[in-house]
Amino acid sequence: EGMMENTFINIKNRSFSITAELAIPKGGANGVILSQGGRFGGWSLYMKEGKPEFTYNFLGLDRYVVSSSKKLSEGPVTVKLDFVYDGDGLGKGGKATIYVDDKAVADARVEKTQPNIFSADETADVGLDNQTPVALGIGYGPEETRFTGKIDKVTVGVE
Repeated sequence: EGMMENTFINIKNRSFSITAELAIPKGGANGVILSQGGRFGGWSLYMKEGKPEFTYNFLGLDRYVVSSSKKLSEGPVTVKLDFVYDGDGLGKGGKATIYVDDKAVADARVEKTQPNIFSADETADVGLDNQTPVALGIGYGPEETRFTGKIDKVTVGVE
C-alpha cells in the first residue's frame, strides 16, 4: 500500500490490464483489490456486494463504472480488468471489460481518461484504498475499503 504515482506503473494513455488471483471466502468478498488515485481522479478494481467492479474517476467530475451482475462464489477465482485505449493522443477513452476466470462478465465505455497526473498525494494501493476513495459506495479509508477475501497475486500489464 502507499505507492506514490511516480513509483507505480504508468497506465495513462495506453491499453492496460489488471489480473488478480483471489480467494473468495464463504459469504463473498468486498473491498479494493487494486486502486490508484482518489476522489479527484484515479481508478479502482474492487468487489462491491460480492461482485467485481471497476471505476475510472475522471478528475472527480465523471465516474465510469463497470459492474458484474453476478456475485462470485466461494473459492479461488481470477478477476481481470482489460482496458483497450482508443489511442492516438492523450486523454482518450476506451473500453473496459471485466473477466471472471477468462469469461467476460461486464463491459462499458470510459469516455475520457486523465492524460497526466492522477494525484500529487494519493497513492496506489493493493487490498485497500488508503486515502480518499476513487469509487463511490465502498467506504472511506483503509479500514472500510480493505479487501475481505485473500489476494494471492495482482499483475498489471501495459501495451
